[in-house]
Amino acid sequence: MLKKPHNLLLALFSGLLLSLAWFSPFTGFIFIALVPLLIIEDRFASSPEMKRRKLKLTGLSYLVFFIWNLCVTWWVYFASLGGACLAIIVNALLMCGVFMIFHNIRLRINKPWTIWLLIPVWLAWEFGHTLWDLSWTWLTLGNVFAFQHNWVQWYEYTGVSGGSLWVLTVNILLFRLIKNETLRLTKISLPLAVVALPIILSYGIKGLADINITLPKKPVNIVIVQPNVDPYNEKFFVEPEIQLNNLLKLIDGKVDSQTDYLVLPETFLTENIWENELNESLSIRFLRENILRKFPQLRIITGASTMRLFKPGEVVSSTARKFTDANAYYDFFNTALQLDTSQVIGIYHKSKLVPGVERMPFPALLKPLEKLAIDMGGTMGSLGTQEERTVFFNTDKSHGIAPVVCYESVYGDYVSEYVRNGANLIFIITNDGWWEDTPGYKQHLAYGTLRAIETRCPIARSANTGISCFIDQFGDISQPTAWWEPAVIKGSLVPAHEKTLFVKVGDLISRISVIIALLAAIFSQYLRFKKR
Repeated sequence: MLKKPHNLLLALFSGLLLSLAWFSPFTGFIFIALVPLLIIEDRFASSPEMKRRKLKLTGLSYLVFFIWNLCVTWWVYFASLGGACLAIIVNALLMCGVFMIFHNIRLRINKPWTIWLLIPVWLAWEFGHTLWDLSWTWLTLGNVFAFQHNWVQWYEYTGVSGGSLWVLTVNILLFRLIKNETLRLTKISLPLAVVALPIILSYGIKGLADINITLPKKPVNIVIVQPNVDPYNEKFFVEPEIQLNNLLKLIDGKVDSQTDYLVLPETFLTENIWENELNESLSIRFLRENILRKFPQLRIITGASTMRLFKPGEVVSSTARKFTDANAYYDFFNTALQLDTSQVIGIYHKSKLVPGVERMPFPALLKPLEKLAIDMGGTMGSLGTQEERTVFFNTDKSHGIAPVVCYESVYGDYVSEYVRNGANLIFIITNDGWWEDTPGYKQHLAYGTLRAIETRCPIARSANTGISCFIDQFGDISQPTAWWEPAVIKGSLVPAHEKTLFVKVGDLISRISVIIALLAAIFSQYLRFKKR
């Protein structure tokens, strides 16, 4: 076993490699990034006589994950200091806790093969992290390939968890070679093959698809608007009529009789709209009278801030707010709307909310603290959500639009629910201006390419500011707009004509990992009590 370099240097090196992997030229570093941490863990596992070894390993592993979280997601600070602390300090602590669970299981079973248990334990953690109120899955290992999406065209079968499995497998193979001091070419051929073969397979999938591609459905003509309104100093402080009139100027000559959809970003309608009086909204009436009346074939997908009043006797949600001057309750939503010439308006409430920003975690328990949630766009306190993924259909249901709002585009299994419900196109509406000109909005865009690959659904992406674009079913981006510039882009997308395996079966790898991790934990506890 290697005796040097020092454990602290190994921890710093591991954290640095993990961080660099999230920047496009260095994606390949992810295949060696965990090796130094595994060397540290093995040293402690092999030294039962060491004093406070678990405490020391906890500190070193936390350092690795803290560096990773800090270097990749530091930009959250621009939106919220509290959100940045949650994303960096707490997320690193959670990662450290999971790694220590793996270490304890390994110690109790005490077999050489237990190093492989890191895979199901880590994948189970990544899956569980998508389900609870403290969910922050920005650093899911498989997300790293968003910056090299042509390496992972096979995500249509596995989803992002397949990428996490790939990363962990290669790192463990390399660790075992280093531990056994067998870094000869004949020995290193296996991890090299495990790196190369999925990449070759990925390019093969795309190459064959390009040759055999069929377009059985009529293309959908789409106009995407990037209004570029400053979210801090303008968007929620300027009269809605001013922003709506600016919209008319932007789309003049862009929308025509052939346009099927006009896509506007998250919370584009800043008027607080009551859902029981949608057709009375000044903003909605403006869009109908000035755009839809002129182009009756058009549908508008837009973000809005809406409210719903609870009727007397109706069960009040955990996120409901009470009127100060009446014994009544209402919920506030970050909403996507579909408007057309009919009086029926499609409604979807954003339901993957940013912890500490749009939602106080565990609102049923922490209701008194919800005022501490950060004020983003004039909505103080926790927002409401909904259970089902709503799909916006056209009249003959040939187009099913998945209205994915901002942060929701980070969740692969979540987005696939729209497709299972009938969506064949994805519209991502977002407001990335909160993060300033930092890597944050670029990472957010890149994650959208993975959603296109997993579902093979093309994407129209409208951001309040940088980057709006079209993404095809292979994750290739076209017509990307510039940061902090108003823009309008036109394009056509062909709706998906069949569901991928990932859409059909969901995140199967993660679910299997949960079972294996639970069995390993139970078995390790059994051995612990048996020893006693």
